This record gives sequence, structure tokens and C-alpha cells, in this order.
Amino acid sequence: MNRVKITDTTFRDGHQSLLATRLRTADMTPIAPQMDSIGFHSLEVWGGATFDSTTRFLGEDPWERLRTFKKLMPKTALQMLLRGQSLVGYRAYADDVVEAFVQRSAEAGIDVFRVFDALNDIRNLEAAAKAVKKSGKHLQMTICYSVTEEGRMGGPIYNLDYFVGKAKLFASYGADSICLKDMAGLLAPYDAYQIISAFKKVLKVPVHLHTHYTSGMASMTVLKAIEAGVDVVDTALAPLALRTAQPAVEPLLVTLKGEERDPGLDLEKLLDLGDHLETVLPKYKQYFEANKVAVIDARVLSHQIPGGMASNLTSQLKEAGALEKLPEVLKDIAITRKELGYPPLVTPMSQMVGSQAVSNVLFGRYKMVSGQVKDYVYGLYGQPPSPIDPAIVKTALVGYERGQKPITTSPADLLEPELAKAIEMVKPISTDLDDVLTYALYPTTGMKFLRIKHGLEPMPDDMKGPLPAKPASPASAPATSPSKTPHEADSSSAKSGQSQAHARSTRSRKFNVYVGADLFQVEVDPVGGPVIAGPVAAPPSTPAAEPAQANGAQSAAPGPNDITVIAPMPGLVLRYPVTVGQKVNAGETVVVLEAMKMENSLPAPRAGTVKALPVKPGTKVSRGDILAIVSP
Repeated sequence: MNRVKITDTTFRDGHQSLLATRLRTADMTPIAPQMDSIGFHSLEVWGGATFDSTTRFLGEDPWERLRTFKKLMPKTALQMLLRGQSLVGYRAYADDVVEAFVQRSAEAGIDVFRVFDALNDIRNLEAAAKAVKKSGKHLQMTICYSVTEEGRMGGPIYNLDYFVGKAKLFASYGADSICLKDMAGLLAPYDAYQIISAFKKVLKVPVHLHTHYTSGMASMTVLKAIEAGVDVVDTALAPLALRTAQPAVEPLLVTLKGEERDPGLDLEKLLDLGDHLETVLPKYKQYFEANKVAVIDARVLSHQIPGGMASNLTSQLKEAGALEKLPEVLKDIAITRKELGYPPLVTPMSQMVGSQAVSNVLFGRYKMVSGQVKDYVYGLYGQPPSPIDPAIVKTALVGYERGQKPITTSPADLLEPELAKAIEMVKPISTDLDDVLTYALYPTTGMKFLRIKHGLEPMPDDMKGPLPAKPASPASAPATSPSKTPHEADSSSAKSGQSQAHARSTRSRKFNVYVGADLFQVEVDPVGGPVIAGPVAAPPSTPAAEPAQANGAQSAAPGPNDITVIAPMPGLVLRYPVTVGQKVNAGETVVVLEAMKMENSLPAPRAGTVKALPVKPGTKVSRGDILAIVSP
């Protein structure tokens, strides 16, 4: 056999899995030339969540990041993760956007496109595969590995025949290589040996293995795959390896040194690169999760959450003030996944299932269903591996605008061309195709980023990056702890202000508030305290300044008979489908809030007239913020 080749994931999946994709370009470029000289098969530097995170959280242009990497690392193939028809977003995009995005990515520096679909539905891979072949770049067709409840390969869905069948089918679409993608660390060593051995017998193209360390099996799994003849494996530099990321490259090199499949890479150079990262990463300490003593999460064999989703899920629960609910959420994920047809838990399905489980735990099972989950149940993401529970179909599609009967056609068949509209929307700001595609993928957060990029809006403080942590003085702790994100600090400050305000109050009134069939009892201060309604009965945070008004609404305080629609969790106001003065019925959507990367339609709690829409779309809000006021 030949030497096994190594793809490094440090600049993409390593920090996506461990740091919620927050590593800044400036902290990667100092070692980029050295990474280029190591002799890696490829460097995964782009795609996945990096595109969204750079624009949403870091204030960086992902296209410029890619071009910078290409200049600094010209000798090594640069690789990206592409979600098939969903590209680097969370829904299916029209074919014209898919083709333009792939071509632009190829021009900007991507050499290897790892193309996958969360449901392994070939219909969702065709357009992207065709676009990659047209660009003349390497097409790596990817099979998402999953199991049902047994913890090992087998059963009626995810058995050897399933994976071999997918490999042969995907290869027939012109794949230059086939990747087995184990996003949650569920691939047991002997199952890996069996699958890779079978692949090598039926495939004429190289076989690549991607796995995560989450369950603790990854290093053993990689070794067995190498014994079975796998051509390339993914690893990361030690500081951004293990835990929920990839196996570390350094011990693998020592293990294979002098053996037939020795990769032949320079260990000392890699150790030096790891030392550099150790000097950089402490300022990202707030993103490292340390909720457990164990380095591995053996429970992943049950809940099956992939690495990137695990760090984001914990972060999102923390922001929602419900971190103690994590064990319940993990338990519910296994149940929800079964009800939704056992989809492989990889983006965007991991976000859908994870966010639905969070909603189930916080608000009651399927009391709140995101727009994406509704779309998935309707069939807009493709065909699930197993039928969705009919009761869930009925519940999720109640009032769904497209209908109550799921489709069986390809999701892309329903999409009209989108690129021309995106060009028109961005034209007042830019004619650059980079900017057009950024908007096409993320109309709300993308447009906000473009306004910042082109100087039309200031860079928010929470996009300016982490500073090195400074120890707080025990005698005088600062109001904003450096260990918290600015968003968390603002939330804590608001809660503190609320507590002081409540302490000053000598008496309050209790109200029974109905949301559909649900009753909430809320206690309200006697002076200026609004009645609160929403899936969570929580006091609204007090903004430091008057919020920007939407749809021309004037600032308005809730009257004694008004009902407010509040944010049930931290998020981003995407849009208001209603206007001030419009009459609405109970249950009619008045605001769409993006939380946990999912769109959540918040309904009017009763019939009435929209009195005020006090938050400008594109604004981040905290749990409990007033998003709409409805008068009787």
C-alpha cells in the first residue's frame, strides 16, 4: 500500500467544533505559510459554518479570508465543505445560485469541494456536483455516516448495503474521490474497517475518511481505516483536535512512523505550529466548553450530536439562561430524531433537530416549530431515511402556508432562479459578485454585514473580537466580565437592572395570560410595567437606548389592555410580516425571530390591531425583549 495522506482541518472544522467557529483570520495567517510547507494532502479552510460565522459574528469577509489563504498557501490544495443544494446556508438554493457560488469559490481558491447532503439524497447533490465538474476542480462526493439506536452499524436503515450502495451511486456522478463523513464520532473501529474494505473493492477512486473524536473512538477508527486501505484521513493540530474535533495528527505520525503507511510528515514542525496556537487560543477561552471533566462524551452514542453543533448548542442554551436543561435536551434529541425519520445529524439537520429539542424542553413538545423544521417535514430538504411520524407531520404542518401534504418531488424543482433578485437587492451597495452571493445566502445577516463592510453601519462591539482574558480583582469585579461575550454581559447587566427595579417596587399585580391553550401567570410592576405574553413568561430586558422602530412605528408603551409578543430566547429579528395598524387574528404570525440558526414564527396571542413593532429587522434581541404590541 502507499503512504496514507493527511488532510488538515485546523483552519475549519477544528475551530468550528471547539470554538463555535470563532477563530479569526488574523490568528491563522501567521502560521499559514508553514502549514503550506508540511506536505498535507489538502487543507480544509472554508465552508461549513465558517462563511456564516465570519459575516455574522466576526465582521470578516469570508471571500477575502479564502483569497488570503490562497496567497499564503499556494502549494497545497485548499478544500471546503459544501452542503450540496444548501451550499453554506440552511435551506436549498436555486440552481443559478449554486452554480455561481461554486464557480466563484473555485476562482477564489478552492481546489477540492467536499459535497454532501444531510439526508444523503442524491437529488440534492446533482446541481453542486455538476457545477464543480464544470469548474474543473476536484469533486469529492460525501456519504454522511449515521446509526439508529444500536450504537453500531446495522439494522434496517444504516447497514453495510446502505453505505456501499450510496458510494457506488455517488461515484457514478463523476466523483474524483468518495468521503465517508462521520460527523458525530459514531463510527466504531471495526465498522470502519468493514466499510472501507468494501469501498476499496467497488470504487476506482480514492477513499477519504472524516471523523470526530467526540465518543473517544476516532483514533482507533482511523487506524482501522488505514489498515483497510483508506487513502486519506482528516486530522487537526493538537490544540484544536480531540474533544469534539478531529483526531490529533501528532500521535498518529508517531504511531505510523516506520510502518508501511507512514505519512512521512515532519513531527517537529507540527509541534512548533501547535506551540504557536497555544499562545493564541487563550483569548478564545470563553468559547471552550468545560462543563464536564471527561475529554470525551460517551453519551454521543445516544444523542449523536456532531462536534460543531455540540459547542453551539451549549452556547445557545447558555445565552437562553437554560444551560441546566442540557441533559433534558440531549435526551429529547434522540426522541425527536426518531420522530423526524432518523436523519443523519449533520448541518442543517443537526441544527433542526437540536433546536427543535430545545424548543420541546423549554416550551413543550412541538409547541413551537421552526420554519426550517416545517419545511423539512413538508419535503423541502429531501427524502428522510425513514418515514416521519404521521402525528408529527400533522402537528408540524398545521397552518403551514404551502399545504398539509408533504411533497415527493425534488426540492430544487420548486425553486425559481434567485440570482437576479439578489443582484438587484445589493445594487445600491455593491455590484461585486462576492457581495451578491453573501446576500443571496443570508438576506438578513448578510445584508447587515454588507452595510458594515461598505461603511454604511458601524462595526458592533461584539464583532470586534475577543481580547486576552484579564483576571478580575476579587475585591472589585468589573461590571462586564472579560470571560463573557459582550452579548452575555449586556444580558447580565439588564437582569441586574431588572432585579434592582423589582427590589424598589413595594407591590405588584398578577395577570393570567393565555397563549393559545397555554396559561401563564405573570407578575408586573405597578408603574409602567407591561403585560407579557409569549412562550416564556419572563420580564423584558430594559434597553439602554430607544430601539430602532420598524415599519414606521412610533415608540409606544403597552397600555393596560395590550398584549406584548416577546422574544422567548435570544435571537435576531428577521422580519415583520405585518404592519402597524394591521388587524391580526389569534395565532397569526407577527414577527419572525431567528434563534439557534432557525426561523421561529411568533404568533399574535389574541386578535387585535398591531400597535407597535419596536425592533428594527436585523437587530439582536435578548430573551424577554418586546418585539410587538397588540391592542384589543
